[in-house]
Amino acid sequence: TGTIASLQRQLEIQESQLRRTTSEKETLQKRLRERENQLQAMSAKFCSLREERKHEEMMVMMEKENCSLRELVTEQESQLAQQHRLVGELQGTVRQLQTELLTSRRHIQEQQRAQEELQSQAEGLQHKELQTRVALERLTSRFERYRSKIIQATFSTAGSKAPQAELTDQEVLEAMQKIINEWVELQQMLKQKGTK
Repeated sequence: TGTIASLQRQLEIQESQLRRTTSEKETLQKRLRERENQLQAMSAKFCSLREERKHEEMMVMMEKENCSLRELVTEQESQLAQQHRLVGELQGTVRQLQTELLTSRRHIQEQQRAQEELQSQAEGLQHKELQTRVALERLTSRFERYRSKIIQATFSTAGSKAPQAELTDQEVLEAMQKIINEWVELQQMLKQKGTK
């Protein structure tokens, strides 16, 4: 944006110089026409004069001045054309920079939208993580209660000794398997004796 503003200021300066050069050219052309009119008037006057030599000297002097004015006008026209070209180039540069600025703004907006979308997804994932942790804590609590009940039921049977230390899951499983095996053996014995 700063570059565009700088180029626009340069463009305004160039346009001001262009207007000034155009005004100077018009002034010089006006002076040239006035000199030509004077030359024609002087020519008419000198026609009536007898002093041909003075007339020729004046004509030569005015012709030189006219030639100088023509050269100045030509130089001004050349500078004017150069100013036109420079203004055109600056306008093209300004248009190009404005296009690049619009492209950069669109790119920044797209990045902002992508960042907002990622932020929204991250917040969603954090919410899901919190829900998962809460569910995991509930499951863990239920599992511990269930395990405690299994241990209580396993070691509350007749002939079982209460555990002296915290049991591993394998020890609890083995104790339950032992009770199940004894129960199955008892069932088989009762079937063999014919007792229900």
